[in-house]
Amino acid sequence: MKKYTLILLVITCLCSCISKEKVVNIRYATFNIRYDNPVDSLNNWKYRKDRVCKFIMDKGLEIVGMQEVLYNQLEDLKNGLPGYSAIGVGREDGKRQGEYAPLFYRNDRFEVLDGNTFWLSQYPDSAGFIGWDGACTRIATWAKFKEKASGRIFMAVNTHLDHVGTEARKKGALLIIERIKEIVGDQPAILTGDFNVTDQSEAYTTLITNEYVLKDAYKIAENTEGAEYTFHDFDRLPEEKREKIDFILVSSSIKVLKSEIPQEGKGPTEYLSDHNPQIADIEF
Repeated sequence: MKKYTLILLVITCLCSCISKEKVVNIRYATFNIRYDNPVDSLNNWKYRKDRVCKFIMDKGLEIVGMQEVLYNQLEDLKNGLPGYSAIGVGREDGKRQGEYAPLFYRNDRFEVLDGNTFWLSQYPDSAGFIGWDGACTRIATWAKFKEKASGRIFMAVNTHLDHVGTEARKKGALLIIERIKEIVGDQPAILTGDFNVTDQSEAYTTLITNEYVLKDAYKIAENTEGAEYTFHDFDRLPEEKREKIDFILVSSSIKVLKSEIPQEGKGPTEYLSDHNPQIADIEF
């Protein structure tokens, strides 16, 4: 009788521990902010930077994977986003040169246990290489986070795939999957990025059909709001040609409560970027 009582007590304690495990909710986003290009005229970064920072704060975004961020833009974002920290390096030299693919995060909620950048090429740990048939140097920046309140560990990866090389996008996607498996195994992982292609592409298919399962947050969300596309070229692209080329992909243990693609503003005093961001409320 004592033996069965002890077993029952152990089961009860285990169930109690499981029930007390805190659920983590994060307001997540991917956002190509458009690099600081002087020819953009009234859509230039100097006119948009305050709007971008205000949008992030007003929307309560807690982790944001950004693309096309130059060093001066990174500094502007750091100055304009109190309470946030960033991880990432320039893609050309692994320091400040070229575009970053940084992860911005609320430093009151999250602690970075580890993080780095790797290059989407045959030499992933060497700065500046162009991979396979790619036209540009491409990178992925990652962080292994701990959510302070619960102690839960998860991985964030952010990238910008090549706009020309089909092989570079596919091989880059496979490399990202391998790094996720290597760093966090079966713990929660989120991949954000501008893929430069739609969900009909080989790169996208590679990511969602791999034995390591990643799911499209937009497609599995319990609720969706807003536009159905992300790239609009500062509203110059005809609506029938606008496509969703920015994605948030999540590992199988993550639930997506809501996905939102805010509609772009109208006129040069309202645009955030030439892309719409995508926001996802996730839970694990």
